[in-house]
Amino acid sequence: MDKQLIISVGREFGSGGHIVAAKLAEYFGLPLFDSNILGDIAKEKNTSEEYLRKYDESARNLLFSRTVNGFSNSPEEVIAQMQFEYIKNRADAGESFVVIGRCSDYILRENPGLVRVFILGDMDSKIKRTAEREGISEEKAKSRIEQHDKRRKYYHNTHCDTKWGDSRSYDITVNSSRLGIEGTTELLIRYIELKNA
Repeated sequence: MDKQLIISVGREFGSGGHIVAAKLAEYFGLPLFDSNILGDIAKEKNTSEEYLRKYDESARNLLFSRTVNGFSNSPEEVIAQMQFEYIKNRADAGESFVVIGRCSDYILRENPGLVRVFILGDMDSKIKRTAEREGISEEKAKSRIEQHDKRRKYYHNTHCDTKWGDSRSYDITVNSSRLGIEGTTELLIRYIELKNA
């Protein structure tokens, strides 16, 4: 691949966005960055990966955190910044990759090789997929979806000037319930190829 390609995938919980991101990474022959980057960061910072995972993509506790001269004592904030720096350094080095979440649509917004994707789904489809995948009731699946999406939205909106899931913040938004996982992947491959032609 001659030109740098970075595919940022935002997604609603249960939409199959992670699966689509993995398929895009496989198709384009790119590494996939998600929570797996915490392992690299842990080695780099000589800390525990388990500790980093505990605060991954979480909003800081406003009662117990404060920022002084641009430095935060919040582990959630520090770990978020570590991930943003990791992704930005890879992009600045000219690497191509697929990245899931982590505010990458905003953090890398100045990069000309960036394609920003958001995958959503109908609630019924998301409930069914989540219930089947996790072996839980549809009622629990719905609650899990709502909790995860609320957390993702708060995390994104805390760190970015754009709004999570707002179509104006992305190059393309797709409802995976309409085309299924394979159809959604095919559509995005075609879009990315046309955009990068």
